Amino acid sequence: MKTQPLNLGVSNEIPEYRAQRGAIVNIASGSAIVVVPNSPAYAAAKAGVVSLTRADALDYSAHEIRVNAVLPGLVDTPMMNQVPGQRDMVMQMVPMVVPMKRLSTPEEIADAALFLCSWKASYIQGASIVVDGGYTIV
Repeated sequence: MKTQPLNLGVSNEIPEYRAQRGAIVNIASGSAIVVVPNSPAYAAAKAGVVSLTRADALDYSAHEIRVNAVLPGLVDTPMMNQVPGQRDMVMQMVPMVVPMKRLSTPEEIADAALFLCSWKASYIQGASIVVDGGYTIV
């Protein structure tokens, strides 16, 4: 990314001061900031992704490369069905712990990542965007 040209030719809408060479979006987890019991390794790993994001954002700013992270909450994926009864247990908890009272979809997580990759996010650097329906604010 350091050697590729600025993205000015991609769209006539991009002002020169908002040009960039690229955007990196790391995927962490809401567990980086709000932990659940019996998950210290997972929480530590996700907090590490957030810290890596901030460190890389600092180092790559000089090269017009932005680095941010998305921190998903509970996402409705097939992984939810790997353990028998897990989905039912999670669905009972959701109304009590997620203010929006539902799981997110993989598409909603992808939308956040796509926004962070776009030139519309040209001044967002080193951020961790929580996409969790409000779970981490409760």
